[in-house]
Amino acid sequence: MAEIKGRPDPIRVTQAAARRIAELVRKDGRPGLKLRVAVEGGGCSGFRYRLELDDKAQPDDVTVRAGGAEVVVDGLSLLYVLGAELDFVDDLSGAYFKVSNPNASSSCGCGSSFSI
Repeated sequence: MAEIKGRPDPIRVTQAAARRIAELVRKDGRPGLKLRVAVEGGGCSGFRYRLELDDKAQPDDVTVRAGGAEVVVDGLSLLYVLGAELDFVDDLSGAYFKVSNPNASSSCGCGSSFSI
């Protein structure tokens, strides 16, 4: 598991996202939990984001620490989310994690699927 020092984080985690991740980890209670951000084929635009709590480290994981929370991205997914921002939105339409990805040429209406 790598942590890139002296460089900008490969994915930016907002304070709102860090707070929500920390809250979810506390509620779950398992030691070593992190939010895993992954990209997989599928969705209505070609790729989709998968976000899940994970306590297993992968050899090619890159870790971003923000506000007491940890986010991990595997090496392959990192190619698709490099420079993206992970935020947590809680508004009238619901509460959800939102990925703003500068690499995406388009995304679907639900925001969980994108194309490059």
